[in-house]
Amino acid sequence: MKTPYFLIDESLIEKNCQTLARVKAETGCKILLAQKAFSCYDVYPLISKYLDGTCASGLFEARLGHGKFRKEVHVFAPAFTDEDMSEIVKIANHIVFNSKAQLLKHYDICKKAGLQIGVRVNPECKTQDHDIYDPCAPISRFGILAKDFDDEILAHIDGLHFHTLCQQGFGDLEKTVAAFEQRFGKYINGLKWINFGGGHHITRADYNVKGLIDLIKDFKKRHNLQVYLEPGEAVVLNAGILVSSVLDIVHNERDIAILDTSAACHNPDIIETQHNYVPEIREGRKVLTKSGSYNPTHTYRLAGNTCLSGDYIGDYSFIKPLKIDDTITFKDMALYTIVKTNMFNGINLPSIFVKRLSNKTELLREFGYSDYIMRLGTKGQDL
Repeated sequence: MKTPYFLIDESLIEKNCQTLARVKAETGCKILLAQKAFSCYDVYPLISKYLDGTCASGLFEARLGHGKFRKEVHVFAPAFTDEDMSEIVKIANHIVFNSKAQLLKHYDICKKAGLQIGVRVNPECKTQDHDIYDPCAPISRFGILAKDFDDEILAHIDGLHFHTLCQQGFGDLEKTVAAFEQRFGKYINGLKWINFGGGHHITRADYNVKGLIDLIKDFKKRHNLQVYLEPGEAVVLNAGILVSSVLDIVHNERDIAILDTSAACHNPDIIETQHNYVPEIREGRKVLTKSGSYNPTHTYRLAGNTCLSGDYIGDYSFIKPLKIDDTITFKDMALYTIVKTNMFNGINLPSIFVKRLSNKTELLREFGYSDYIMRLGTKGQDL
């Protein structure tokens, strides 16, 4: 297995799915896979045994869910083109619009196709520190505000959708549901469903699963409708790794290990968060940079192999010095990595392996120059 490569473990995905199945069984809610976080469809047959369908952020994800997951297909986007909508109505079950204008524009074609129709609302309940991932941040483009919601919207919909969380626990959901009911509660009676969105870390060890179960049961009892959840990360949390190798070690104020992986290409969230997110590794530990910082003997900045100056992953400590050809294993790499990888600088993508329930490791995909050039020119004629 040549580095860099992703390795997805089906047994760990199944463990997560079993937790989600418990929530479904005890509440009667439905749970969807948010494909924006994980779209490796070779493991969809496993996930589909437990979940009710997929949610998509546009036409291509909708086609993927329809063709490979083969259950319910829910679609939301900030806006839809007429061309995309003409295809989406053929394969979707639920469609969620982001504005009144989009709802009215596409209503007839969706109604004629028999889709369940909803709109996304903004509970205006900020629960995150990083605005880049917070749909309730100031000047957010997501969701209709309570002051803009009216009876004409209500007359055209079957349900409401809100999504405000990202890698968060039950307390933030509980707070958000209360804000949602405060602002939109008078519109709920008579609807068929409410979608609580994603961002729920339900399968995290410290998540209050019982609290979630009680909240959903109480909500359904009071409003007599179907509740949907659409987690992405929770389905594959801690179920994948990214393995890389040390190519070189240089020194400038500190030791810098240059790897055959890249934050910019293989884990863009690191760059998006300006290094506020730093993944854990198996071979060492992250170095704390604030009060209570850890000052180890063997400290390295792990850096990528692109021309971008900021292409580094973070600072880590090790029990013994790193050497060229040592491997570094990044944890929790199934979510929001494979779906976001890119080939900036012509850097190749990591191969993708899956460890099946049978314990057999299978290669799903290798990449090369043809993948790079096919995106940039005329059908790869210059290979």
